[in-house]
Amino acid sequence: MRPVQSSGLCHLLPGFFSLTLHSLVLVLLFITPRCQAVQAENVTVLEGGTAQISCRLQNYDGSIVVIQNPRRQTLFFNGTRALKDDRFQMVLFTPRLVRITLTNVSVSDEGGYFCQLYTDSTHHQVATLSVSVPPETPTVEEKQEAVEGGEAELICVSPRSKPAATLRWMRNGREIPGVVSQQDNGKTFSVSSTIRIPVERKDNGAALSCEALHPALNAQKRIRHYRLDVYFAPTVRIVPPTGILREGDSLSLTCSITGNPLPRTIQWSKINDTLPERAETSGPTLQISRLSQSHNGTYLCQAQNNYGRAVDHYTLLVYASL
Repeated sequence: MRPVQSSGLCHLLPGFFSLTLHSLVLVLLFITPRCQAVQAENVTVLEGGTAQISCRLQNYDGSIVVIQNPRRQTLFFNGTRALKDDRFQMVLFTPRLVRITLTNVSVSDEGGYFCQLYTDSTHHQVATLSVSVPPETPTVEEKQEAVEGGEAELICVSPRSKPAATLRWMRNGREIPGVVSQQDNGKTFSVSSTIRIPVERKDNGAALSCEALHPALNAQKRIRHYRLDVYFAPTVRIVPPTGILREGDSLSLTCSITGNPLPRTIQWSKINDTLPERAETSGPTLQISRLSQSHNGTYLCQAQNNYGRAVDHYTLLVYASL
């Protein structure tokens, strides 16, 4: 809390200034009444918290004390509630200190609260209530899908804070510069930070984060973690068997596939021919039992997604049995 300059309620009569210095000292010592004064204290509180608004009194003689909200509506009149808002409570009324509390504070409660002391004339001091709104965990949205060889465009948004939050993109402990946009919503601010980064397939699954920093968080951060989803065409590789294949042996080929998204359909075929009757396919696997030299030829594994198509081949050579 920061004290506000107190307001004194004692005034010298104009005639006093014509007295001699000696006479003036005597008047001040024996005639002047004790001065009454009121002092208000500024306060800052988090939204949803409880604010204590204090009015400190000096030389209080029982005069009327009134506390008003920023709209100059009377909250309390000499300790008696005047406004029907149960969030306000009178918690202390003494000759030295008058204190009220305001629970569930919102930004609409901000402003100057008047501590008024009525004597022959009205004097007041203002306690300024400031409400701080820390940001929630920001959201991350993909504005442009990340395709191999292109760019990923991501936007991080902190929709509400006061004062405005600071957003920071991070990757592997290093900051990624972003384009920041800030909008004033009246009492609060919305902030966004947009980044565009080039991507390759090796970036798929890379970890990024967007951090929201704010004075009310006491050096802590609100962090949204995000993993890059980079789309790329498939790659296909047939894993060949080891050793020589002879008539009567069995063949098993496995097609190893990558891609994002991973192709759902894998197609096996034989160049210039159909697959043998004894060939069985199950996803990435092709099996042929009881091989014969009629099975010789080149076999293909093909896969595709929305971003491309890939194929690999294997040439089967069956030797005569020993």
